[in-house]
Amino acid sequence: MGEWSDYFEDFPEENPANYVGGVFNPQGAQRLREEKARIEKECSEFRGKIYDLIEKHSSKKSIEKLKRRV
Repeated sequence: MGEWSDYFEDFPEENPANYVGGVFNPQGAQRLREEKARIEKECSEFRGKIYDLIEKHSSKKSIEKLKRRV
């Protein structure tokens, strides 16, 4: 038997990742995955900007304390 990805390629309705709200919707599931990836990327970028601002206006001791909390 081949890989799971081969199986799901042949039978997309069997792939749980293709369901949205309990309904088979591969296009909707793909849009949700893309949206989630976009949001994660934006959050990461904003987090970097926040750390830059904190670093610019804080002491090294407070920066290390903040990084341990995250």
